[in-house]
Amino acid sequence: MTYDLAIIGGGPAGVAAGVYAARKKLTTLFLTYDFGGQSMVSAEIQNWIGTPAISGENLAKNLENHLRTYEGEKLVIKAGVKVEKVERAGGNFEIQAAGETFVAQTVLITTGAARRKLTVLGAAAFEQKGITYCATCDGPMFADKNVVVIGGGNAAFETVLQLLAYAKNITLLHHGAKFKADEITVDKVLAQAKIKIITNAETVEIKGDKFVKSLVYKDKLTGEIKELPIEGVFVEIGLIPTTDFAKGLITLNQYGFIIVDPKNQRTSAVGVWAAGDCTDGLYHQNNIAAGDAVKALEDIYLYLQRK
Repeated sequence: MTYDLAIIGGGPAGVAAGVYAARKKLTTLFLTYDFGGQSMVSAEIQNWIGTPAISGENLAKNLENHLRTYEGEKLVIKAGVKVEKVERAGGNFEIQAAGETFVAQTVLITTGAARRKLTVLGAAAFEQKGITYCATCDGPMFADKNVVVIGGGNAAFETVLQLLAYAKNITLLHHGAKFKADEITVDKVLAQAKIKIITNAETVEIKGDKFVKSLVYKDKLTGEIKELPIEGVFVEIGLIPTTDFAKGLITLNQYGFIIVDPKNQRTSAVGVWAAGDCTDGLYHQNNIAAGDAVKALEDIYLYLQRK
């Protein structure tokens, strides 16, 4: 069978596109390893529009349940599978997954990205117990608390600015001497009285009991070991896009993110679209991912009508 569309990825972007594809009666193959995306591990999400607060686990369940209401002849859902390769086959595309090869006229990639994790001593034990990777999702839970942000790029500085609305005091910890963030953003952060900047700092350990209590770091210039009493750690040390399976088919940027046209989410390959955190979009959030996927789906529908 040749599907009209293959959607790869089960986060907010993929599910939003899947719902729209089903409503437009496109024959759609939906492939995902799991549902929910990065937010699945969040204890509480307060910025999913229409829902004041929801856990990442429940958001994942809601996304899957919504999509499965359309499951049937037009929408085939295959969960628990990883896509290994997507390549052009004549005027269509072949998708290799779980030992099978599927064929579709168009492809929408919504596979997201994984946060680069903090791997120091104690980090694994305190994930979601003070260590978090999303200020937008989890910032309100750290109201009037002392927190640290680890990183030196735009994402780290933007996280600091977001936390100004909640945290009592914020320390930005960067392993290098110079920041990678835009100068304007850096200047804006440096102008804030309740923000402390520490450079040349190598994070060594996260300590606590039931919750984070402190962060230990090494001053790379002096070798001195220091300890910060804090109650939250926001990690912004980069994203790893899930795009390896599409290498050679579409153009990726130097970091592996899919380059798209923001007007319609088209990639460099005719017949392939991408949306969400796997793209080179400037901002990565659940609501943005869903909106971009709907935008892509509308364009895919018109593309198929004109074929």
